[in-house]
Amino acid sequence: MTAARVRSGGRPTLEEVAARAGVGRGTASRVINGSPRVSAHTREAVEAAVAELGYVPNRAARALAGNRTEAIALVVPESETRFFAEPYFSGIVRGVGAALADTEMQLLLTLVGSDRERRRLAQYLTAHRVDGVLLVSVHADDPLPDLLEQLGMPAVMNGRRSVSEPLPSVDSDNFEGARGAVEHLVSRGRRSIATITGRLDVYAAQRRLDGYRRALADAGHEPDERLIAPADFSEEAGVRAMRELLARRPDVDAVFAASDLMAAGARQVLREAGRRIPDDVALIGFDDSAVARHMDPALTSVRQPIEEMGRTMTRVLLDQIAGENTDRPQIVLPTELVVRDSS
Repeated sequence: MTAARVRSGGRPTLEEVAARAGVGRGTASRVINGSPRVSAHTREAVEAAVAELGYVPNRAARALAGNRTEAIALVVPESETRFFAEPYFSGIVRGVGAALADTEMQLLLTLVGSDRERRRLAQYLTAHRVDGVLLVSVHADDPLPDLLEQLGMPAVMNGRRSVSEPLPSVDSDNFEGARGAVEHLVSRGRRSIATITGRLDVYAAQRRLDGYRRALADAGHEPDERLIAPADFSEEAGVRAMRELLARRPDVDAVFAASDLMAAGARQVLREAGRRIPDDVALIGFDDSAVARHMDPALTSVRQPIEEMGRTMTRVLLDQIAGENTDRPQIVLPTELVVRDSS
């Protein structure tokens, strides 16, 4: 038995593992906790040291000593109906699950669709029942991010509330995605280009509208508010918005919808009105979900890396929980226009 083993009471410590592997304690901890932020060489060295020393992490003791729960919450401020209807959310969940697959963290999915559920969640978080929170689909007036700030709880948002968001966030490039979609419509000779927006108290929807306006301005098109129809990302709202657009501007020859579901609703109305897609009206969505691929005609859509956003959010949160990163990054991932038959 080595002197180090005698000093530690016969049980190998994390410090001994780190020394044997030739790395720092924090690096050894990252490997043992399944963090992806280590090189393959370092991981092999630490895993070899763990095997040689017979190190077994006492997760219960570590959690108790550090006031840890080994759980994170994925909070979606939407109803169950909205959550299960929109493919965006399932993509985020898949990404989060993939990032947690090699860790000991448990994932708690929490839907907050009412004031009562919001109050219950606030009590749960105040009691520090989780180590961190991932927030998806947050509206500008949502008090939850401010509560997390007050509690000092690690948190990462999927999209910001505003340009001055203090919490870390991961989002796609909504502005450039929308601008590219509308530039594509302009390049196809479309003149009366409308948009169906998402909820404008959501920053992503604001940025998509900004991108739409910028593309039209760059093309020399006069702004026309009659071509803008606010909605809420749902298929039903897409139906209502498209009816409004046809009533206001019967000459519309292209529509950029801020989600694939709204584009599906718009397509239904256009068909009922006898408008052919894309001959009479070109149509573009946003998300590049299964909805886009299965529509007839197949929908041109802005692909955003939804699962990658979920993975990135989770990695940022795990680093925060481990105390490895005190920065508050605002990460923006690129989008891509996928051109299909609808445009």
